[in-house]
Amino acid sequence: MSASGLPNDVQYMLRSLELARRAEQNNEVPVGAIVVVDGAVVGEGWNQPIASHDPTAHAEVVALRAAAAQANNYRLAAATLYVTLEPCAMCIGAALNARVSRVVFGAWDPKAGACGSVLDLPREPRLTHRMDVFGGVCSEESSALLKRFFLSRR
Repeated sequence: MSASGLPNDVQYMLRSLELARRAEQNNEVPVGAIVVVDGAVVGEGWNQPIASHDPTAHAEVVALRAAAAQANNYRLAAATLYVTLEPCAMCIGAALNARVSRVVFGAWDPKAGACGSVLDLPREPRLTHRMDVFGGVCSEESSALLKRFFLSRR
C-alpha cells in the first residue's frame, strides 16, 4: 500500500478534500469521498453521521450508496473509491462488498484505519475479493484538515 497511483489520483483527491471541507462546515469530522468509474464521478459523500443520526453515514458509505444508486447495481467492480482518510473497518468492508477495484486514500488513520494502520482487511487472505489500495495521496492536505478540525475542538 504505497503513495504511488495513477496521474489523475491527485485531481480526484482534491475533489474529495472539497467534500471534506463541506463536512467540516457542518461540524462533522472532515472526511470526503468520491467514486469514479471510467473517469466520471458517479458518487460523492462527506461525513454526516451527526446530522443524519446515522452511525454508518461515513463519507465512503455515502459515496458508495450514491454510486450504486446511479449504477442501479450494488456491485461497482470498475470503480475507484477516493477518500481523504484511510477507511475504517466498516467502510473498507462496504468497498469490499461492492467489489470496488481500487481504493485511494490520503491520510493514514493510526486509531481506526483498516488498510494497514490498525487492520489490513484488503489483504486478508480469507476474504474473496481483492482490490488495489494506495495510501498517502495528498496526505499532507488531508492530515492538516483533520488536525485543524480537532485542535479547534480542544
